[in-house]
Amino acid sequence: MKKVFKGILVFTAVLTLAACGQGKTNESSLTKESTLSSTSSEAKKDTLEITDAEGTVTVPFQPKKVVVFDNSALDTMQVLGVSETVIGAATDSLPEFLASFSDVESAGGIKEPDLEKINQLAPDLIIISGRQRDFKADLEKIAPTIFLNVDAADTWNSVKHNVEVIAQIFGKEDVATEKLAALQTKIDETSEKAQASGLKSLVVLVNEGSLSAYGQGSRFGIVHDTFGFLQADDNIEASTHGQNVSYEYILEKNPDLLFVIDRTKAIGGDASQNAVADNDLVKETNAGKNNKVIALNPQVWYLAGSGLESIEIMLDDVNHAFE
Repeated sequence: MKKVFKGILVFTAVLTLAACGQGKTNESSLTKESTLSSTSSEAKKDTLEITDAEGTVTVPFQPKKVVVFDNSALDTMQVLGVSETVIGAATDSLPEFLASFSDVESAGGIKEPDLEKINQLAPDLIIISGRQRDFKADLEKIAPTIFLNVDAADTWNSVKHNVEVIAQIFGKEDVATEKLAALQTKIDETSEKAQASGLKSLVVLVNEGSLSAYGQGSRFGIVHDTFGFLQADDNIEASTHGQNVSYEYILEKNPDLLFVIDRTKAIGGDASQNAVADNDLVKETNAGKNNKVIALNPQVWYLAGSGLESIEIMLDDVNHAFE
């Protein structure tokens, strides 16, 4: 009887060991399959398709070496925490808030990329803006090149799209979503105050004494179509370079708020005739009388203006109107 009992115990033990062995085999198999699946998934992420200002472009996912000519892209990359990937930029035209990129290699001027130097840098990706558009075909021969542009007819959505494209390339979608949501809140608050105030505004660019006005649908139309400020003149010609105007024009339109961008301070030159607030005709306007001639940060507005940090700086600038 004892022999039978022992036999049963031995048989049971063998079955248990077999089951355990089978379980480990299955577990090992599942782990291997999971690893293979993960590896396969990562392999598929070597490249991705994005949509830039001209269409669909295949670009590397999480590129390690990037040449960037668009200051707003540099701005967004800095906020997203991928600055270390930048190996070249137009370093002579960097706004002060992007000074951390001044140590990267110079890839040429902001309007004329150094093709030979860029080729030597062997980037994985090149990012350009409108200032380098004429060189796009040449740059594409070196590396995948994306053209990020801001549509003046749909400013904020255009800005968001560019930010989301950069975030997608670097796998930083969560950070971008959070930052854009915070900016949207601040934009909504600013727009509500601007419209409730009823104050009419005019945006002018001054360059060595010459004046250009910008309205909705133009280069600096974000003041009106996104930040919500009413226009002192609804008939300004929408163009990249603005509508040439005079100080007499400013007095005639009599804005409550006069936003001034000093191009000379942004890129250099003779700024001796750029003191718009001190002009006698400007002093006669509502803006002049009420100390509402507001100087906007020229480097941000003229050299960047559509990145995550630059939009926040611009919002801070226009909010001086409510002080």
